[in-house]
Amino acid sequence: MKEIKLVIFDLDGTLIDAYAAIADSFNHAMRRIDLPVMPARVIRKAVGGGDANLLRPFVPSGDIKKALVIYRRHHAAALREKSRLLPGAAGLMKYLERQGVLMAVASNRPTRFSRILLKHLGLEGRFAYVLCADKLEKGKPDPLILRLILRKLGVRRENALYVGDMGIDALAGRRAGIRTAIVLTGSGERKEVKSFSPWKIVRNLEELRKILTRSSL
Repeated sequence: MKEIKLVIFDLDGTLIDAYAAIADSFNHAMRRIDLPVMPARVIRKAVGGGDANLLRPFVPSGDIKKALVIYRRHHAAALREKSRLLPGAAGLMKYLERQGVLMAVASNRPTRFSRILLKHLGLEGRFAYVLCADKLEKGKPDPLILRLILRKLGVRRENALYVGDMGIDALAGRRAGIRTAIVLTGSGERKEVKSFSPWKIVRNLEELRKILTRSSL
């Protein structure tokens, strides 16, 4: 672990399983504006680009603002009821802390809801920096969010590792020139993420921890 000074994490599908909360809020909004509800598997596939992009494929353009307000009003409570850490997340974070490695968050989820998740799951204070796409002009796969975290924490890109779960994460990491690991616990599929040539594709965070433990990196 000598070369790795910072690990940047995506949230949904990477560290946290909030898919049930997302589906609950999504279908609540659909019902309120008289649109068809969607199966959880369909909603899961649409996660990753932020809540506006989650709704956009399913809602007429004239109803997006209304749907987003309804979704967000519902979502704060849903996150507290239906979110959890993914298996292996706690162990990996403890390992990194013992090694003196900084941790940060780069998420397309809005800041307000990212903070709710981190507080609810007892993760506040464990990250040196949390940056979300609503603070930027563009979210992932644009690499700016990763570059700004590196700049903020004074870490060179060759001393960082980015961990995500989707093709947009693999592409953002590649564009930023950061070594990237993709976990298959979220919305991405192996075939999709493989096309972006990440450093590693792993089944879960426990597998990633084992790789980091035995690697000189």
